[in-house]
Amino acid sequence: MLNNTLSFITKSLEINTPPRVGLVLGSGLSQFAENLKNSPTTKIIKYSAIPGFPISSVEGHKGELISALINNVPIIAMNGRVHSYEGYDPQSVVMPIRAMGLLGIKNLILTNASGAIAHDFEPGQLMIIKDHLNLTGSSPLIGPNIAELGPRFLDMSYAYDHELRAMAKKAALEVGITAHEGVYASLLGPCYETPAEIRMLKIIGADAVGMSTVFETIAARHMGIKVLGISCLTNKAAGLSDQKITHEEVMENNAKVCDKLGQILVKVISSF
Repeated sequence: MLNNTLSFITKSLEINTPPRVGLVLGSGLSQFAENLKNSPTTKIIKYSAIPGFPISSVEGHKGELISALINNVPIIAMNGRVHSYEGYDPQSVVMPIRAMGLLGIKNLILTNASGAIAHDFEPGQLMIIKDHLNLTGSSPLIGPNIAELGPRFLDMSYAYDHELRAMAKKAALEVGITAHEGVYASLLGPCYETPAEIRMLKIIGADAVGMSTVFETIAARHMGIKVLGISCLTNKAAGLSDQKITHEEVMENNAKVCDKLGQILVKVISSF
């Protein structure tokens, strides 16, 4: 499985030591990747150059795979992800996660942009994901199970690792940014939710909503990889403010918290 893809990535990124951490950078978070590029040990390839790799088509998702060291911890980072709303099936969406798992990562950090639902959550803050609602109607595990990757029936009682969440919360306190813990709801998109849908999500326990992350979490947990999820709260969800939701607003508000989120990522990754 993925033999050509893995061989190409290993050779192109000159991976000699298995990466300890995988990182997915969501909408508007490419500045962290740009900072990684300043190191002479960093290697970069475009998704479009990798055999069989899905290609990002959304603004703010540059489509680069990066091998780097953060305080001597080897990582592999996705500068941008792909989504089902781009036309990819769930298995294609998680193909990069599968590849990172087979390259050796034991920990996966997922970041995303999301709309705030909980009444005390505000744009410019973070939410450390403690659980999720998969409201996409699908799963990357549909179809024949690949036993060497994981079990047919997957326990998701602890989808987001408690210890990693504690590390992220401590790091957020140290860098001076508000980081809540909450439940992330994933919908297919690409349209934003209606006010009625947001009222429904609030009733069933969602604190924030987005269009990614859940498929990646499922695939990682299937492979026994620990997951930390961090949502950048970029806007109030539909019906909770008078402001119209736009992708430009999402990008702009994510850029405002990118620096402090980057500091959190460095602190967490340095602990591995």
